[in-house]
Amino acid sequence: MAKTKGGERARRQARQAKRARAEEQAKFQQPVASAASGKKATQANLAKPDKKEEKKAKGGKPGLTKRARNYLGDVKAEMRRVVWPSKRELRNYSIAVICLLIVFGVVVWLVDTGIVAALVGYVGLRG
Repeated sequence: MAKTKGGERARRQARQAKRARAEEQAKFQQPVASAASGKKATQANLAKPDKKEEKKAKGGKPGLTKRARNYLGDVKAEMRRVVWPSKRELRNYSIAVICLLIVFGVVVWLVDTGIVAALVGYVGLRG
């Protein structure tokens, strides 16, 4: 028998309801004691977010140094994935680029010379 979309939807809703129940139960459980301070944590203490959490909730963006550090870490990781060419490949690519630059330079020079010759012949700019 083929699985139907309705069955998948029902399983997904059941998982979602189970997660919601687990979150509700975790919310109402009383922690025993805080190891660092020796105080018992109450619902009132749990409701107050830390200052760091407040800053994250307000801005949502990490600070400039954190973003710069993340960026540089991403660059470093990406540079490890780069496949560098061998000396022979690099030489061949360099020669190909230089040859194409020369070819396109000559083509641009010919087109420019042709346009100037056409303007001189048509308008008589250099009389």
